[in-house]
Amino acid sequence: MRFECAGQTHIGRRPHNEDAYCVLPERGLFVVADGLGGQEGGEVASQCVVDTFAGFSDRLDRDRDGTWPDAVDPARSREENYLAACTALAQRTLRVRRVGKLKEMASTVVALAVGERFAAVAHVGDSRLYRLREGQLEPLTRDHSLIEELRAAGREPPGNPANLRHLITRALGTENAEPTVQRLETQPGDVFLLCSDGLYEPLGPEVMKEQLRAPSAQAACDALVTAAYEAGGRDNITAVVLRVAV
Repeated sequence: MRFECAGQTHIGRRPHNEDAYCVLPERGLFVVADGLGGQEGGEVASQCVVDTFAGFSDRLDRDRDGTWPDAVDPARSREENYLAACTALAQRTLRVRRVGKLKEMASTVVALAVGERFAAVAHVGDSRLYRLREGQLEPLTRDHSLIEELRAAGREPPGNPANLRHLITRALGTENAEPTVQRLETQPGDVFLLCSDGLYEPLGPEVMKEQLRAPSAQAACDALVTAAYEAGGRDNITAVVLRVAV
């Protein structure tokens, strides 16, 4: 599978950037993490998650038949098992480091793995993956949040839903960190967007769709981040874009 990719992050209107990302096209790995737990904790948590994903990828690159941290699920593709292993390793790493000033740290994550035959996504929390296909923008992840849990149970959130949008129910580093892992179908012309909530919250789907039509993956990242900031976004803003060649 041939593709073009890029990433961009911006501090937004916060004093510190607690987002982190990695773009590793040679290994087919793309990750966005959004740290929680305040200035130091958030920065450490998100970078720790990204470093763990990249480190496991590096280990597999050096020894493709090396030992995995957990048993491989034969019903899953290699990419699905790979992302499940990465999230498990990141969870263990954060749990060990949650001491002292870092005792409250945690992080969301959304990760895309692209292989020779399959792609897969894993996410924990409210960082998202979108796909633009044939002019239609579709979210491929469902937030692990109180709002989404209420909606899944057939109940509407009480009062103003905007007041609940940051109440996530899963995060790496906490006791509830189970990832949702899915196999993905890809086709030539697909455009994938991984992003933190600081990007999608200020922008509507139509604006995101328009910016993803930029002439290059880097131009799309830059346009999305700029648009989110100019729309008044106060949070850190991060975008990773992958465009599958036609």
